[in-house]
Amino acid sequence: MTCPSCQNPIPDGARFCSSCGAPAPQPIGVGTYTEPVAERDNPKEPIRVGDSTIVIEGELVPVVDVELGPRTSIYFEHHILLWKQPQVRLGFMGLKNAAKRMFAGLQIFISTAQGPGNVAMSREAPGQIVALRLAPGQIVDVREHQFLLATDTVAYDFYWQQGLANVFFSRSGLFIDRFSAAGRDEGLVLLHGYGNVFEKALAPGEQLDVEPGAWLWKDASVRMDTVTVLQSGGGGGLLGALGAFVGGASLMMNRFTGPGRLGLQSMTYHEPAYEGASQQGGTSNIGGVLGSLFNPKQ
Repeated sequence: MTCPSCQNPIPDGARFCSSCGAPAPQPIGVGTYTEPVAERDNPKEPIRVGDSTIVIEGELVPVVDVELGPRTSIYFEHHILLWKQPQVRLGFMGLKNAAKRMFAGLQIFISTAQGPGNVAMSREAPGQIVALRLAPGQIVDVREHQFLLATDTVAYDFYWQQGLANVFFSRSGLFIDRFSAAGRDEGLVLLHGYGNVFEKALAPGEQLDVEPGAWLWKDASVRMDTVTVLQSGGGGGLLGALGAFVGGASLMMNRFTGPGRLGLQSMTYHEPAYEGASQQGGTSNIGGVLGSLFNPKQ
């Protein structure tokens, strides 16, 4: 669990953050099952990394306000920049496997900012900011197009979806972004979650079935598979699948298996459809690849 005030990790079972003393979010238990814990708000306290300070401002459409020190640089998606001081130097860096990323409609270059000075970013949608501190060697996987920025101590890579069912039916894109603190220093990754954000700590072997558009990030130790509502326990068999179809729910679900943390978001994008049509969150992997080439801003 992450402290909602200072963004430092909180050990499982702790009632207070050992870094700042803030109360730890307490999961609600139903039998042996603990429900996902809601992120109560955007981070309230300044986040300090190296010689830089990050403040999250605003509520409905939050803004990430960064005061860069002279020794720190960050990288971010190019279309989220709001403002910067003239002395902040902007640049770009290439990403690995550029040809594969271009085929998938992903950006092959990413913007950078070098301090000292002030720079700010925001996505054009309501939601919450998730700040993930990465210890050396720690790895997290993030849904496409929901990464905001990261410090230069974090390596940015991606990997193909594994398994044919995931490739064709997961609706999470062909690729998953992967961030890791590769050196000896800790790193920071900021994400934008649509709507409200929740975090679920999965025990070893524990599973959670999630609507395809509702997952945001996960620890690399968490496995993701794709199942139908028929395979998902409690789906009600064939009648349950028909009920999901008539009710406009997704017929496919992403299944996550622990151990590790799983980030969820309450607001998923659904294209308008006629009444009673099946609605599926996320972005279709079939036909969505070519479309994303002509609509890179997502």
